[in-house]
Amino acid sequence: MSPALTRSVLGAYVLPGAAHDPREGVEQARACEAAGLGAVWIGERYDSKDLPALAGALSQVTERVRIAAGVTHPYLRHPMVLASMGQTLQSLTGGRFELGFGRSAMWRWRAYGVPSPGLRALADLTDVLRRLWDGRTVAYDGPLGSFPSLRLPVVLDGAPPPLLLAAVGPRTIALAGSHYDGVILHPVLTPEAVGRSARTLREAAERSGRDPGAVRCIATVITAPDVDEEQRRLAIESRAAGYLSVEGLGDAIAAANGWSDEDLRRYRAQPRLVDLGGLPADKHLSRQDLIELCAGMPPSWLPSSTAAGTLAECADRLGDYLEAGADEIILHGAVGAALRPLADHVAGREG
Repeated sequence: MSPALTRSVLGAYVLPGAAHDPREGVEQARACEAAGLGAVWIGERYDSKDLPALAGALSQVTERVRIAAGVTHPYLRHPMVLASMGQTLQSLTGGRFELGFGRSAMWRWRAYGVPSPGLRALADLTDVLRRLWDGRTVAYDGPLGSFPSLRLPVVLDGAPPPLLLAAVGPRTIALAGSHYDGVILHPVLTPEAVGRSARTLREAAERSGRDPGAVRCIATVITAPDVDEEQRRLAIESRAAGYLSVEGLGDAIAAANGWSDEDLRRYRAQPRLVDLGGLPADKHLSRQDLIELCAGMPPSWLPSSTAAGTLAECADRLGDYLEAGADEIILHGAVGAALRPLADHVAGREG
């Protein structure tokens, strides 16, 4: 049975995009908790959005809302550091922390001089972390590295944090079903694509002997509730343009949605994108440039894969994602107190 649209199944990012003042995330998290949302999400960036620092701060100014990493990456922290970070934050939050991993883009790992996280490494990571949190000594030699003897001298009481995996394509979604506690789906997926992803997730869990109902499918939906046209374009079009321009990522989104390869090629053939020579559009073009790029997309793409309009229209659209197979939704776009009207509207439906 699909979950009902309630505030508890909704979460939201704090500090989406570039964070010029990380302290703003504290008030955004407080606002999300006050609005009754179920989770706040941290999308780590390696500049002013350090995951453990932010999550630790949020743990001390909230009491109920879950605090989730959406996402961090396995190769920039040693497994001992990840294990220590995970159990420390789980204790600081009183059991409210969730640790999400992702593969990110190939260009990033080439620039950083570290390997791109492959599927085997992401699978092995769950085993290493869970054994460490279980108090065992771990000897490992594989794609994560060579570790003769890993052990946490102190293992804290209580359940370890759930492990989540960000995914778009079916192989990574299936890995989440077989090894992780849930999948975080990328923005700009249609409800139908989320439904197919949820089936892939649960079928993989069942094949692995796991309870398919215990593995969560978390959809991420760019949402612009009851805003003017300029705000809608900033929330939706400037983000979607960047995602779809990225080689590999944009292709995976289009494939998941059943969108035409030719339409995607036509979108990417626009001079602004060609002139970038493969550089990420969201980091090298202005938001206005990104918005204007969306004129090169089929007009059905963004309305079918985002939520915009009145509060009732947005709530109906979010309900479509739950009906399709999502267990939870991350609201992407509006931030903090700006989500209060939508949360209040959903609360009215709960009654």
